[in-house]
Order: sequence, then C-alpha cells, then structure tokens
Amino acid sequence: MALQVGDIVEGKVTGIKPFGAFVSLPEGKTGLVHISEVSYEFVQDLSAVLEDGQTVSVKVLSIAPDGKIALSIKRTQPAPERGARPQQGGARPAHRPKREEKPRVWQPKPAAPQGEMSFEDMMARYKSRSEEKIADLKRVTENHRGGYSRRRG
Repeated sequence: MALQVGDIVEGKVTGIKPFGAFVSLPEGKTGLVHISEVSYEFVQDLSAVLEDGQTVSVKVLSIAPDGKIALSIKRTQPAPERGARPQQGGARPAHRPKREEKPRVWQPKPAAPQGEMSFEDMMARYKSRSEEKIADLKRVTENHRGGYSRRRG
C-alpha cells in the first residue's frame, strides 16, 4: 500500500530533535512531524511530549518529490473548542456609527505683526519658530514610526 496525502497511519518515533520528531512508517519509510504539528498546545520541548519508541498515529500532510514526508500528530485528533475572547472596554455596539468630523489638516500659525524689528529680534523669532516646527515634526514622525527616532541616538 503506497502512502498518500491525507492517510492516517501508525508509526514509531525513531528520533527527537529540537525542530521535530522522526517517525518510522510502514514500508520502511520515515517522515518528520514538525514541532508545530505535535499538539494544539504550545510545545517547548518535544522530549516532554514524545519519547523514542512511542507508537503514534500520524496524518500524511505532504510527500515531496525528493521523498520527504511531512506528518502531523495533532491533525489526527479533534481540534479543541476555542473559548470566547474577552471583550476589552465593555460591550461593543453591533454597528459603530461613522464619525462626522472633518479630517485634521495642518494649518500654519498666523503670523504676528512685524513692525520695526532689529536683526537680532528677527533672528531670535526665526530660531524659536524653527524649533517649534522641528518639535512638531518630531512628534508626528515618532507617532508614525513608533518612536524609532527616539531610540536611535
């Protein structure tokens, strides 16, 4: 009997590695059960779940042209039922009303009347305005990048 994708067969665990377990199949073939296909629960250490020589029921997931066979133990078992996720912030309305507000668009600050200013006064004003603009720009880009520029320097 040739193995086909979807078949469920009995096999013996012949080796355990950090990434998965090798299983000896009928007809002298060997397949691999990846660590993610061992159980529906998270598995940190395979040797805590499986041991050499253990007989397991496996499902054939795929057979590669080079002869490698991918197996699954968890797909031979019924999937556990998922519990309802807790809702954050209380009950949500079934339909969220659309916001009617206009999108926020940057507006420049109104210019102050200039009058008679010395060169030093104009430079001080220019410096304070440019620092404000840089601070605004930093705040906006940090929000978009998740604070990346803050950690950079």
